[in-house]
Amino acid sequence: MSRARRLISLPSLALAAVATLAAGGASAQTTGSDGLSEMEKARAALPPDAAKVLFGEKAAPAPLEARSIGSYARGCLAGATALPVDGSAWQVMRLSRNRNWGHPALIAFLEHFAARGRAIGWPGLLVGDMSQPRGGPMLTGHASHQIGLDADIWFSPMPDRTLSADERETISAVSMVDMGRRELDRTKWTETRAKLVREAARDPAVARIFVNPPIKKALCDWAGSDRAWLAKVRPWYGHNYHFHVRIACPAGDASCADQDPPPSGDGCGADLAWWLGPEPWKPSEPEKPRPPMMLADLPEACRQVLLAK
Repeated sequence: MSRARRLISLPSLALAAVATLAAGGASAQTTGSDGLSEMEKARAALPPDAAKVLFGEKAAPAPLEARSIGSYARGCLAGATALPVDGSAWQVMRLSRNRNWGHPALIAFLEHFAARGRAIGWPGLLVGDMSQPRGGPMLTGHASHQIGLDADIWFSPMPDRTLSADERETISAVSMVDMGRRELDRTKWTETRAKLVREAARDPAVARIFVNPPIKKALCDWAGSDRAWLAKVRPWYGHNYHFHVRIACPAGDASCADQDPPPSGDGCGADLAWWLGPEPWKPSEPEKPRPPMMLADLPEACRQVLLAK
């Protein structure tokens, strides 16, 4: 299936996720006029045995050996570790979502990357969604982030003080893109942000980094002759407030399914030009939402993860 055809077939629920990302990560506890939170509304619209409901209700990790099971958008996580909400060079945002969990390999990467960011002049990371305590599909927001190897890192720098619990729920990230013109907002974008993305992409553990297409173009224009790292930086809708880092399956984890390596080259040619065209991800006509993913749709080992006490 061609890229254009694959994106045109995105279901309406996936497009709703774009709005969630574009909102800068609204709090999971935001309530509407009916008094229901975003997550409560999502849960009410699903059958009680949907995988999103089953994994979304788990508040603690499965006490099993650490394993990423399945693929990034169809799997679960055993033996998860929580990223501490405050670190020497990071703070976790949107604590009410309980999505600061990951495979120990992701935790180690983030701790190392936060220190490297400081070394290049970045004040510290604001970390958004990672995974749920047992991974799996989420009630709101993401199709991926299911096996504890994905993390969203805000383009907003960490302040020089510890944020309150309320601030972590209400502060909005800052968009790097003028979404009306679909161009980089040069009043917000800085070279240090470019260096931060490059630093992540150079890490051997990183498999992909997703950014909004105008950000990819800015990186292509800035990179100079050192371009090998650009292959990992892929354009994708949303991701104007944050960049999404995905690390590869940990060595020796046979239950984890890596995605194919990125295409050769720097990704700054025809592929990027297509993304910068007239909103290529929008479907030509509305589609019926796909049925929710069920537990049976996930790898068999995810049942053990879900039931572990």
